[in-house]
Amino acid sequence: MKSATCEVTPLKNTGKNIYPHQGFVSRKKRNQEFGHESGVVWLTGLSGAGKSTIATLAERMLFQQGYNVSILDGDTLRSGLNADLDFSRESREENLRRTGEVASLFAETGHIVLASFISPHHEGRETVRSIIENNFYLVHVHAEIDDCITRDPKGLYKKALLGGIENFTGIGQEYEEPENPDLEINTSACSIADSTMKLVTFIKSNFQL
Repeated sequence: MKSATCEVTPLKNTGKNIYPHQGFVSRKKRNQEFGHESGVVWLTGLSGAGKSTIATLAERMLFQQGYNVSILDGDTLRSGLNADLDFSRESREENLRRTGEVASLFAETGHIVLASFISPHHEGRETVRSIIENNFYLVHVHAEIDDCITRDPKGLYKKALLGGIENFTGIGQEYEEPENPDLEINTSACSIADSTMKLVTFIKSNFQL
């Protein structure tokens, strides 16, 4: 019985004696297997704007339709991988850099990643874009600050307004709205159901093979 032969991809030296591993199953082959392109949909917006809610509903809908889709959420990563970071501007940038690297790995293995992060600064969002490179889409989930304070699902605005949370975005730290997002969803004007459908429709149209 003839043994199978494999083509070995030459190792790439990053210049620091580090050689990132190159697997035999390419991103293209994974995309063909799953029936759609992979990439990252980055949802940015104030706390309480509805990012995580919309991402979770969109994930369920897409999964049920056969998409290979996963969520990365800010609070989840801060409870583990990024637990050592605070909410200073520098730590926020590092939080996004690490998350961008994780999202990139997921995308390379065929996932559509829904990343839900406040990500308040242009610089941090552009850092993520530069890491992802291919199939990165920025979605601004917009809501008026008064609506976010009224919703306050985690009780964070109440704490921030009472001085219990420093550097809270929208209260103690500015949120820099994206200038040219790939999609804007206004949850002050649209229901959660309509907002979710906007996101799902956008993903389906942009991740076709």
